[in-house]
Amino acid sequence: MTSERKYTGRVIHVDHDVVAFPNGSRGTLEMIRHPGACAVVPMLDCPTDDDPRVVLIRQFRHAADGFIWEIPAGTLGPGEDPDRCARRELVEEAGCTAGQLERLTSVFTTPGFTDEIIHLYLAWDLSRGSAQPEHDEFLSVHDFRWSEVGRMIERGEIRDGKSLTALMFVQCFARKRPPLVSPGE
Repeated sequence: MTSERKYTGRVIHVDHDVVAFPNGSRGTLEMIRHPGACAVVPMLDCPTDDDPRVVLIRQFRHAADGFIWEIPAGTLGPGEDPDRCARRELVEEAGCTAGQLERLTSVFTTPGFTDEIIHLYLAWDLSRGSAQPEHDEFLSVHDFRWSEVGRMIERGEIRDGKSLTALMFVQCFARKRPPLVSPGE
């Protein structure tokens, strides 16, 4: 494989990659290179409670042409550990510090044209403070009951892919068992 850098930006790079396909043919693909990111489902109560409270942010996204509901998330810094990034973004965007942080899974965002991987986390045993968004982040922090988050998903109000994946992962797996570490331990 060969790669030629066509664009270098603040967060992403665009390359033209000449690749060998599984059938032996070759072709050129445009690839967006991204350092990766982390996203966190912040629970104010124990995740296995009947109807715990969760923190969502409502953030302006130019690509979505307005405000959307999301979980806190952000890009990995150079050499940054995903756990550290998850904790940093939780403080910056939601004003919360996690007493407990559990890695859920990692997902490719759009493997047809980018190598971006987002590491998904669940946080609980939270301490509240004030959000500290970056200069280009316009967001507000909101608390919802888990049951309401489910209704928001069903009504199509939460449309962000990383948020949907993380929230549904928590519903399908993390809420069905006790947390790996109980709050206060």
